[in-house]
Amino acid sequence: MNNLRAAEQNGAAADPAATGGTGHAGGAGTRSRGRNLFRVLPWLYTFVRMRSFQFLLVFPAFVIFYFFILAGLAGSPVGNRNIIIVFVWILWWFLLIALMVPFFGRLWCVMCPIPFFGEWFQRMALIKVRGGRTGGTRNTMSGLNKRWPRSLSNIWIQNIGFLLLGMFFIILATRPFVSAAVLGGMLILSTGLAMVYQRRVFCSYLCPVSGFLGMYSTASAIELRPVDPDVCINCREKSCTSGSDQGWACPWFLYMGELDRNNFCGLCMECVKSCANENIGLFTRPFFSDVQMKGYDEVWKSFIMLTLALVYNVVLFGPWGNVKDWANVSQVGDWRGFLLYALSIAAICLAVVPAVWGLVTYLSKKLGRAADIGWKTLFVRYSYVLVPLGLFAWIALSVPLVMVNGSYVLAIISDPLGRGWNLFGTSGVPWTPIYPEYAVYVQILLMLAGLGFSLKKGLDIGRPMFADKRRLAWSLLPVGLFCLLVTAVFLLDFAA
Repeated sequence: MNNLRAAEQNGAAADPAATGGTGHAGGAGTRSRGRNLFRVLPWLYTFVRMRSFQFLLVFPAFVIFYFFILAGLAGSPVGNRNIIIVFVWILWWFLLIALMVPFFGRLWCVMCPIPFFGEWFQRMALIKVRGGRTGGTRNTMSGLNKRWPRSLSNIWIQNIGFLLLGMFFIILATRPFVSAAVLGGMLILSTGLAMVYQRRVFCSYLCPVSGFLGMYSTASAIELRPVDPDVCINCREKSCTSGSDQGWACPWFLYMGELDRNNFCGLCMECVKSCANENIGLFTRPFFSDVQMKGYDEVWKSFIMLTLALVYNVVLFGPWGNVKDWANVSQVGDWRGFLLYALSIAAICLAVVPAVWGLVTYLSKKLGRAADIGWKTLFVRYSYVLVPLGLFAWIALSVPLVMVNGSYVLAIISDPLGRGWNLFGTSGVPWTPIYPEYAVYVQILLMLAGLGFSLKKGLDIGRPMFADKRRLAWSLLPVGLFCLLVTAVFLLDFAA
């Protein structure tokens, strides 16, 4: 810890290059750095530097994951009597979106079991590090170690994957066999890609859940960053990205000296182990500190996530029976209705919402008299205001799921396969909704909080572009009205 503390003292006053309210390059303003949790909690620093750190988290998760797949294949076909449905789509989903992502970013990626076999194959080790030289790293890696195509080095595949899962969500969340098949397929695909390509290409470019986590990890209250950025710049080894005898090369292809967002940092802590300068800290920060959108793939992700949150609310809790029947095609069998449903979702996510947003930002440019700012710049930068709205919309979606269906967890623990077991004496616990009449009020408060964060982020993004406050206000007017309109649509849906 001595080198860590010395570096922190030397770099305490140094902030990364000015950005949009993040303190990192590419944004709109500056902020002071939070507390380094590795210094506040020395035991945490010791723990993450252990070679067994990630294995201790991944292996139990893998055992549970494997059991869930078996339950989906061999257990009860009734959703609320099978552990894969109750635990994955009710309990895990709520914990992930309402607690893990907002407070700890991509913490789930640390323990995610899907890349388990692929990473094991690449490293030929579960805990220890293998030094050497492979594919530009200082580690010995197995497999073909091909480079992922540059043209696919974005999140468009993740966007389409999540959109497809969204179309079939009702089937996925009610049919244990389908859930098991999808999760098992992701495990097989991840393993196969790891045998051909370098490091975690499945997680970086294909996993639909990873794209979801990447977008909303920008809201996280923590960030892994260099204590002193100058130390990274002057470092010759760059072991955080290339690996060393103490740690593996970053599975996410990141270089700590240029890390300015949470989107792709999986918090595996390999860089903490490999950094000879002990120059990496885990810092606290305000919510929604990253306000950068770096490409159209990320912008469209925000459109897809916001739209699907509304679709799920309509299908799961809305009064429109026809829509529910179309979505539940495996039971109802109305394939024409499902085709209309799926095509409508795709059109709204990929064309309608982007077109409306294009009009909003066009008006923002005109009203703000932004002759010196390109429309595309406003289209991309202002789109971050949709991230807080989207995150809180997803949390608002998950709240009634837990309040209405949470009691299934107690029963399913004793009878995970729906075979009539009573392992812990709780299988007879009846379905008991938890104050469902208050769910709508919780949802309203959550959406209003999301609106508040969105409007605040709009100001943070707009200030560096508009020095004149009057122009800034006129520029933000269409953006703010759009956020208000979206919020109103959600509130009306909640009350329907």
